[in-house]
Amino acid sequence: MAAKSQPSAPKTKSANGLTNGKAAAQGQWGRAWEVDWFSLASVIFLLLFAPFIVYYFIMACDQYSCSPPVTTKAAQIYAAWVTLQVLLYMLLPDFCHKFLPGYVGGVQEGAVTPAGAVNKYEINGLQAWLLTHLLWFANAHLLSWFSPTIIFDNWIPLLWCANILGYTVSTFAMVKGYLFPTDARECKFTGNFFYNYMMGVEFNPRIGKWFDFKLFFNGRPGIVAWTLINLSFAAKQQELYGHVTNSMVLVNVLQAIYVLDFFWNETWYLKTIDICHDHFGWYLGWGDCVWLPYLYTLQGLYLVYHPVQLPTSYALGVLLLGLLGYYIFRVTNHQKDLFRRTDGRCLIWGRKPKAIECSYTSADGQKHHSKLLVSGFLPQMAVQTGMAPSGRSLAASQSPTPVSTQSDSPRQVGLQGPSVWAHSSVHSGTAHKQEGA
Repeated sequence: MAAKSQPSAPKTKSANGLTNGKAAAQGQWGRAWEVDWFSLASVIFLLLFAPFIVYYFIMACDQYSCSPPVTTKAAQIYAAWVTLQVLLYMLLPDFCHKFLPGYVGGVQEGAVTPAGAVNKYEINGLQAWLLTHLLWFANAHLLSWFSPTIIFDNWIPLLWCANILGYTVSTFAMVKGYLFPTDARECKFTGNFFYNYMMGVEFNPRIGKWFDFKLFFNGRPGIVAWTLINLSFAAKQQELYGHVTNSMVLVNVLQAIYVLDFFWNETWYLKTIDICHDHFGWYLGWGDCVWLPYLYTLQGLYLVYHPVQLPTSYALGVLLLGLLGYYIFRVTNHQKDLFRRTDGRCLIWGRKPKAIECSYTSADGQKHHSKLLVSGFLPQMAVQTGMAPSGRSLAASQSPTPVSTQSDSPRQVGLQGPSVWAHSSVHSGTAHKQEGA
């Protein structure tokens, strides 16, 4: 691009007898006088990330002897891991619900989608978790196929493999949404490629009848791996120091309780924000493959390098605090589930629950009704964290469909498409339902 002279530059005599104006006419010297958007983006990128680039290369050579980031062994481990989870998800129908009282598994229905469809899911996450960990312990104590520290020993190469899978599945979901969506009525296009890639185009991408991208990647392979990663960290601590600290035991126990709770209530998960509202893009695809297993397990990784043996009283205090947090979490979810299952005809804290009632029309023209709970633990926590009870998290976590929480006039809901409208009213007990626009 031809350079332009600066209009404000003074014309002074130079050493060769030419004025600045004449020199500018012949072409500017030195750095650019004008910056396009690409150059600006490059400058910002270097300012923000250049130190991290240096850190990466130095640490790669210092900690990993300048070895390739993705090793053949790590690729084989990760491919075997994902393949195992796909097989457990697709080929082994759930049998746990046949002998575990209170557990709901097998084929279950999800929420009504914006297009008016009701998808079916094979709920077998608890079974997959149990079988995976049974194989893990059988190997550790009997078979000795691989070291229990295998995850820790290949931690960084596995991170690269997880990133590759995260971007691959996100890209595939993007292409699928444009070219061969499962249900074109539930695709959303913003006109911005990067936003579409991050937040997703397709609402419920599937391959065949049963392989649902959202349910698989949300529950497997990341959450099943969570507890295995912690066990590998504990095994590494045993290998390095000859014992496992009580702080590492606490991390394993408390986080295992949360993971088991997730799989025990996997059917309930079908009515939460991830399944009912989020489209499948990089946010879920990469997040479930990388963010979840690598950041949620940082406590255990820290304890491998910095073992902490807590005094018994401190350890008991941490355990009780963790169990109290889990109790609040579980009771909150139970209140929401009870409210949903009984259509609000229940008691919460000994009283009829307050609710926001909404009605809306899905893309197929059918009218639906929904209620949002505003009693119990959930709104109390929302107020304490600065969230209004009508916030997106509250609405999505209880309602099987996109709704509005405006109480004065109907509005178009932007979560799932332009064809969904809702109207709502706040009431106590089971008051009448209002029709939408």
